Amino acid sequence: MVTRLRRLLPLALVLGASGALAQDEAQGDAIVVRKAARTLTVLDAEGRVLQVFRGIQLGPNPAGPKHFKGDGRTPEGRYTIDYGNDRSAYHLALHVSYPGASDRAYAAARGRDPGGLIMVHGQPNWWPGTSLGMRAPGDWTDGCIALSDAEIERLWSLVGDGTPITILP
Repeated sequence: MVTRLRRLLPLALVLGASGALAQDEAQGDAIVVRKAARTLTVLDAEGRVLQVFRGIQLGPNPAGPKHFKGDGRTPEGRYTIDYGNDRSAYHLALHVSYPGASDRAYAAARGRDPGGLIMVHGQPNWWPGTSLGMRAPGDWTDGCIALSDAEIERLWSLVGDGTPITILP
């Protein structure tokens, strides 16, 4: 119930208190990110495409999987959206369950920290262009996946906590 409410809150605010149209909103059951193609795709339970977001922004070293804190890479693998943050410094943010057990083991075997706090989020609240609907230039995240503010609002309305996210090279 809380997940459903979190997902529908922005839509309900737009539609009004009745929420009649919100009940008809399609639900995203999976997310697939293709780093090289710069796309984030939302799929329904039957694998049909509900939405494709193009031009995603990543960390400054986008090629290859994230291994360590501070490497500027976005993880690759299968994770879960485990919670949303509506008070993020980057508009809305959806937390990715990185690092997984294999990520922690890889880093530990090398005496390193795997890092964490990987999110799918909007643009920085402090960046001047954000209020104009613009994106910060280039790959600027610390390994997160950034969308425009309008796109993260749409994604927030489509998926809930527990949604699987697959991040591909």
